[in-house]
Amino acid sequence: MRWTSAVAIYFLFWAMSVFLVLPFGVRTHEEAGARRVPGQADSAPHEFRPWLIARRVTIVATVLFALFLLNYYAGWITPEMFMITNV
Repeated sequence: MRWTSAVAIYFLFWAMSVFLVLPFGVRTHEEAGARRVPGQADSAPHEFRPWLIARRVTIVATVLFALFLLNYYAGWITPEMFMITNV
C-alpha cells in the first residue's frame, strides 16, 4: 500500500470516528446545573472542548486504522470470504 493511500484511509477513519466519539461526554446546561443563555437550545452542550474531542477521535481512529492495516497485511478477512458461489 502506498503511503498516500494509507494517509487517505486514515483520514477517512478519522472523519468516521468523529461521529462515533462526539456524543460521548456531552452534558447539557441542565445536567451541569448551569443557567442557559436566553434563546439557547435545550440540547446545547454546557462546555465544548474541541481539543479533547480531537484527541479522543485521534485515539479511536488510530486504533481502528491499526486494525485495518494489520488485516490488510495478515489477510484475516478477505473479499473472497464474502463471495457467494453457486451451489
